[in-house]
Amino acid sequence: MNIYITAGTYDFLEKLAEKHGGEHMVLMSGEEGALLLHETPGETVFNSPRKYEVLEAVGAIEGEGLVIMNNIPVTDEGRPGFEYRFKNRAGKIENTKGFKALRVLRPLGSNTYVILTVWEDEEAFHYWKESDDFSQGHGNGGSGNASNIFAGQSYVSRYTIG
Repeated sequence: MNIYITAGTYDFLEKLAEKHGGEHMVLMSGEEGALLLHETPGETVFNSPRKYEVLEAVGAIEGEGLVIMNNIPVTDEGRPGFEYRFKNRAGKIENTKGFKALRVLRPLGSNTYVILTVWEDEEAFHYWKESDDFSQGHGNGGSGNASNIFAGQSYVSRYTIG
């Protein structure tokens, strides 16, 4: 499965999504503008998207919600360890009240992985961030020297669907 993301004005992206109504597309807006996400096993209809391979998918990205995208630059030599950590995660986020979906995205054309989560609302996301499960899942985890894994500072993008 692949995810393609393109940016633009909300109105333009809304028309693009309507034009391709048979495709699974999700329109979201945030302080940084609007994004259109296309989830498909094939190619995208976007001209110049950010391209990702889905390493892990839990839940459906649909309906209304809060989207949190944790953007994590990873070195080439750090990729195997980084991916191993996610493939062997505890999976406790799925049991959190208000959790809707998770996508772990491997970049195709850059070094920035995206951990995309969808929540019912802001309250559900804050509940997760304050939980013991979050603290345990975001510890070192024995993945080695972070300076060999990360290529830069991670950052979070927030969007709403609906």
